Amino acid sequence: MKTVIIKYNAGNVQSVMYALDRIGAAYEWTDVPETIMSADKVIFPGVGEASTAMAYLRERGLDKLIPSLRQPVLGTCVGMQLMCRYSEENDTTCMGIFDVDVLRFPLVKGMKVPQTGWNDIFDFKTPLCEGLQAHDYVYYNHGYYAPLCAQTVATTDYIMPYSAMLQKDNFFAAQFHSEISGNVGQRIFENFLKL
Repeated sequence: MKTVIIKYNAGNVQSVMYALDRIGAAYEWTDVPETIMSADKVIFPGVGEASTAMAYLRERGLDKLIPSLRQPVLGTCVGMQLMCRYSEENDTTCMGIFDVDVLRFPLVKGMKVPQTGWNDIFDFKTPLCEGLQAHDYVYYNHGYYAPLCAQTVATTDYIMPYSAMLQKDNFFAAQFHSEISGNVGQRIFENFLKL
């Protein structure tokens, strides 16, 4: 099985590589369209800022390539947000795979933004969560969120309930950092690679 990690300027790549190493998965890190298209599984990680990341993707045509993929694709954190329609972060038009806009967390007294740290996930409706328990904990670091929508397949609650995970056809995404979410994140990667 050929797994590709998409190379772009917002990837939390080393952590993703370590996570795949732990489960014995072979992978390639690339931005070459032909290599991405020929992969069995594609991982689209992210750390960083939406508009800069989208500019990089557009320069290389990856903003058109990624939504056209037919194999299972997993986006994480900023990767998930870039798969949505639009982000309030620097007024960014994204790829539109998921039919939802990414919003900035409202400022609420006593609640820190960005959300940084461990939080639970629940209301699973995706095969990626097979074997997990409701309210298992995963690691977050983000100031923007995707509201609950028709494509929400796992939920978390910080200031308000929002999408912890999204799924549409062959596209899967997690707002949290699966690659540094311990055994829970490892199980999600294992489930993804089994699809």
